[in-house]
Amino acid sequence: MSNSMKSVLLEAFQAAVAAAQPAAAIPLHLPSPPKGKTMIIGFGKAAATMARALEQHYPAPLEGVVVTRYGHILEPCQQIRVLEAAHPIPDANSVYATQQILAAVQNLQPEDLVICLVSGGGSALLCAPDGITLETKKLVTQALLSSGASIQEMNVIRKHLSLVKGGRLAVACQPARVHTLIVSDVVGDDLSSIASGATVPDPSTYADALEILQRYSINIPEVQYLLEHRMHSGTDTPKANHAAFTRVTNNLIVTNGIALQAIEKTLTQHSIQSQILSDSIEGNARVAAQSHAQALEKLEPNTALLSGGETTVLVQGHGRGGRNLEFILALALEQPNCYALAADSDGIDGSSNAAGAIITPDTLNRAAALGLDAKAYLENNDAHTFFEHLGDLVITGATGTNVNDIRILIQA
Repeated sequence: MSNSMKSVLLEAFQAAVAAAQPAAAIPLHLPSPPKGKTMIIGFGKAAATMARALEQHYPAPLEGVVVTRYGHILEPCQQIRVLEAAHPIPDANSVYATQQILAAVQNLQPEDLVICLVSGGGSALLCAPDGITLETKKLVTQALLSSGASIQEMNVIRKHLSLVKGGRLAVACQPARVHTLIVSDVVGDDLSSIASGATVPDPSTYADALEILQRYSINIPEVQYLLEHRMHSGTDTPKANHAAFTRVTNNLIVTNGIALQAIEKTLTQHSIQSQILSDSIEGNARVAAQSHAQALEKLEPNTALLSGGETTVLVQGHGRGGRNLEFILALALEQPNCYALAADSDGIDGSSNAAGAIITPDTLNRAAALGLDAKAYLENNDAHTFFEHLGDLVITGATGTNVNDIRILIQA
């Protein structure tokens, strides 16, 4: 039973990833070719996949440049230049790629069209530090990643330290028309947060950014000084009344909800009914494991509990892992008598090379037989090593999409 249920969990996860592929959605959201030229720009873990799909379906010549994470080019593009850079901490190639994107949208005319391809991971890959060095940008990014801050909070900071985020890329594309296609990796699908909303009006302020730094006790003097100075200067990121946004259309084309629906359909084929807890789970991964365990206990046998969203991890240990691995190990300790999978739809969970992991009712017993202390591994934020020893990692490699996390729980 254990192996057969593991196969069902993997099949359901694969169905979710397939449903979230941008290739099927892009043809449904394409604008008509302009009188002028069509320029393609893009950034995110799905950028290369989106660019390839665009080449296959757009009825006019294309040119431009996109940037994706290292190792996420699944098929080469013919017309669009694809660059690679680091994630989640930006590197020099992130800066170079952003310079190329900005160069591509210079000197455009009103009759030209920019198609902007946006997906999760774009906040790190699209990097143009404003008023700080790249090294300081890395420092603040690492501090935010370790703090337990939500992706929305992180992106408020990023938008106020960037030349391109928070709507500034839309301004840079003027006077051309901008048609943005967005694959969401943000809870609630807030367009201003996905990849830090480069073509979306920014409702947040420098004061908001300062408050978030204070909330998470992030003390980087040069960042603090810069944000305070700009707050008092009266300037801010482009807001909804900026003229540039009259020429911008932002289109949400793939979401986590679509992935969860695909899981429901797959499980039904195996006579397993499903209940979606939420596609917008946030907060600490261990706390989420507790709430999921409690919700699972209330379900009838042979019923699956599904959820999506993006939790966070407060890093206090020195291990290797990510939010899904942290969640699934915490779940094994909270509710050992279940089958469950937690994995990132992009195929990479945090500092791990795995998408996530699977637990079964015998997980803790098998671990004990190998001398593995599950609680100790959790406290060291080292869930990857724990599941690696058990052979229960979910390893997919880059998937070509990114709609955040997938969780499937079934009571044994």
